[in-house]
Amino acid sequence: MKNLFGSPGRVSGLVMRVLQCLFASASVGIMVSSSGFSTSTAFCYLIVSMGIQFLWSFALACLDMHALRIKKDLQNHLLVSLFAVGDWVTSILSLAAACSSAGVVVLYAKDTKLCKDQKPLNCEGFQIAIVMAFVSWFLLAISSHVMFWLMASS
Repeated sequence: MKNLFGSPGRVSGLVMRVLQCLFASASVGIMVSSSGFSTSTAFCYLIVSMGIQFLWSFALACLDMHALRIKKDLQNHLLVSLFAVGDWVTSILSLAAACSSAGVVVLYAKDTKLCKDQKPLNCEGFQIAIVMAFVSWFLLAISSHVMFWLMASS
C-alpha cells in the first residue's frame, strides 16, 4: 500500500485524528455551554454526531499511537476497509449535523430574528460550535479520502 498523508499508523494520521477529536469536543463543549441549545433538534443532533465522531477519532488515534509505539503497520486490506467505512459513516453524519445546525442558525438570525429579539439564545456560541463542527468534518473528509485511496490501491 502507498504511504499517503494521514495513513493509519503514521504520525500524520495520528495528528489528523487528534485534531478531529479536539474540534469535535470543542464543538460539543461550546454548544452545550450555549444557552438555548435544546430549543432545536438539529443542535442536539450536532452534539450526538460530534460525540460519535469524537469517539471514533479517539479510538483510531489510540490505535495509531499504539502502532507507532510498537512500530506496527496498520495498512492491511481488512483494517483499511474498516477505517474507510467508519470514516464514511461518521463523515456523513457530521456533515448532515453541521449543515442542519447551520440552517437553523440562519433561520434564527436572518429569517425570524430570534437572535436579536430573545436574549436566552446564544447565537454566537451556536455559530462558533458549528464552525468547529465543519472543521472537524473537513479533517474527517480528508481521512475518508485517504482511506478510499488506500483501499483502492490494495
